[in-house]
Formats: sequence, C-alpha cells, structure tokens
Amino acid sequence: MSATVLEPLRIVTHEHDATAKNEGSHSAVSWAAVIAGAFVTAALGLILLALGAGMGLSSLSLWSASGGTTAAAGNGAFFWIAGLEIVASAAGGYMAGRLRTKWVDVHSDEVYFRDTAHGFLAWCVAFVLTAGFLTSAASTMVGDSRAGAGTRVEQTADAADRYFVDQLYRVDQTSAPVSAAADPSLRSEVGTIFAHSIRQRAISPADKAYLDATVASRTGLSPADADKRVSDVFDQAQQSIETARKAAAHTLYWLFVALLIGAFVASGSATFGGRERDRAHIGHANV
Repeated sequence: MSATVLEPLRIVTHEHDATAKNEGSHSAVSWAAVIAGAFVTAALGLILLALGAGMGLSSLSLWSASGGTTAAAGNGAFFWIAGLEIVASAAGGYMAGRLRTKWVDVHSDEVYFRDTAHGFLAWCVAFVLTAGFLTSAASTMVGDSRAGAGTRVEQTADAADRYFVDQLYRVDQTSAPVSAAADPSLRSEVGTIFAHSIRQRAISPADKAYLDATVASRTGLSPADADKRVSDVFDQAQQSIETARKAAAHTLYWLFVALLIGAFVASGSATFGGRERDRAHIGHANV
C-alpha cells in the first residue's frame, strides 16, 4: 500500500487518539468545587436557620420536626424557608460553578450542562450532609436540644393520650362522691385501647362496653352519660389526630416546594458562576 493512501489513515488515527485522550484525561465533574459549594450551602442554611429561630420562624424547618399546626406552617414560615433555600442554594451553586475546573475544547452546550449539573450536585451533597450529620445541630439552634424528632413525636402523642384519658375519667361534681379512682394501670390500658381504635378509625363493641363500664364506675355518671362521654372523647381524639396529619401533610408539601426551588436556584447559580469564571479567565489572558 502506498504512502499516499496511508497518510490519511495516520491523520484520522492521530485525531481519534487526541480526542480520546482529551475526553479521558479530564473529568466532567470538579468534585472539589461541588463539595465546596455544598459546604457553603449547608453553612448558610444553618446560619439562616439560627436567624429564623431568633425571629420566631422556626416552626417550619428543613432539619427539625418541630412545629405541627396549620398556623405554624402558614405563609410567613413558607416564605422564610423558601428564602433560606434560595439564598443558601444560590451562594453554594455560584461557588460550585465559579470554582470548577475549566474545560478545554468542550462545546458551549456541554459546558452549560456541566455547570448546571455542578450546581445540582452541590445542592444534593448539601442536603444529604445536612440531613445526615447536622440535624442535631439544627435542632439545638431552634431550641430543642433535649430530644430528637422521634422522641418529640412520642412525647406529644403521650401527652395527647393522657389528656383524653383524663377527660374520660373526670368526676361528675353533681353526682355522689366516687371512692374508686382510675389507677395508672387502667389509664394505660385505656390509652392502648384508644390508640388501637384510632388506628382502626372505630371502637369495637367490646372495647366500647368496657370503657363505658369503667367510666361509669369511676366518675359517677349514668351508663347513658358514660357512653356519650366515651363517644365524644373518642371523636375529639380522632379529630385531633386528623388535624395533626393534615398539618404534617401541609408542611411536607411546602417543604417539597421550597427544596425544589432551592435545587433550581443552585443549578442556575452554578451556570452563572461558571460563565463568570470563563469570562474572567479569557479577559485575563487577553491582557
């Protein structure tokens, strides 16, 4: 085969090798920039969380299970948490885009995608870092260093159970004095019955008859009045649980919206930061 025929093959092979070397020797992700942006996002988020706690806006938090009423998850708390996400994510995303490694011989569309991905990755790392390692610090900032989220929920549920059980066994002052009071073991048993019945959304006839009898014997109420009290208290307990569920769903919905906004802001800020970094580099080279 003549040298004239082989020459184009050498050129094509050389260009292919150069392209492969260029693609393989430079990573598309600058993890140092991503991690730096994630730490900026997490740190600013905690600082703004402390500020919100000082202003009384800690009822809705990314990292705390505090708060649980519909009023607590109102417009003010949502705007605060959305603002927190926007500021922290914008700063972290911009840092990730501005500090990333400059890519050579990469199409502008690919640069745009990579910058956006850097901002999104920085936001993801910050979220995982905060949720996994900084939850206790965030809970302390909002004033609850004594217990975790699960313990707080259990304490709230126990307090609600005690309240409804106490309401069941309030003595009727107009009736004759009652000698027998509801002992702790009975109250615990009744609390268990209530918890099971609320999960089933109804009291079984046997449990209802048992509760009627114990309430009538320990409060001085007539059987009919005891039956009415048990029904009324159970309805109140169900309504309380339903209100708490709706509040939790409302809070999680707005939390999802705020987090989604933060992800978009971080991605856009990284794109802007990457463009600024490339523009500054080119301007400096021309000088």
